Amino acid sequence: MDFSSLLNALNQASGFELYRLRAAIDRVLDEPRWIVAIAQRLHAGQRIEYFDPRANASRHGKVIELRRKQVLILDEDDGKRWLVAYAAINLDGADVRIRERKDVGLGRHELAEGDTVGFLDHEKRERSGTVQRLNDKTVTVISQGQKWRVAHALLHRVVEIPAEEIRQAGVIGS
Repeated sequence: MDFSSLLNALNQASGFELYRLRAAIDRVLDEPRWIVAIAQRLHAGQRIEYFDPRANASRHGKVIELRRKQVLILDEDDGKRWLVAYAAINLDGADVRIRERKDVGLGRHELAEGDTVGFLDHEKRERSGTVQRLNDKTVTVISQGQKWRVAHALLHRVVEIPAEEIRQAGVIGS
């Protein structure tokens, strides 16, 4: 599914239309046939991937217990137990990243906690860091032990390549 096109279409809708759509989606997801279809493919101890809306990212965990409408999961990153909706579990490995295709910066739906991003500070020095928190208009980034609040449009992706891979490619010497 092309989430970017879908988001563009949703941005044209009114608040009421979005609310109505959310109600319809919630009703469909609460139908027992969806829950049963997913529950039949799960078992205690199974390692799964699920979407965490707070972090706006996929996470990994282990199924502890199947409940009527939710699954109790032990998150691999934070070691905490979370109740997760069955529909939030990505059993088929679907790519759910959203690429907003903006001319400048990154869109708010393109970022997740833990992503590595870069930006220019107030003195126009290049900085990079890890996304700690997603806010409506800004992102909290930890760079060299400092917290920065940076607008989404001022961020860019940073690709980290291990030095060994660079050496193997012949770009830098041993």
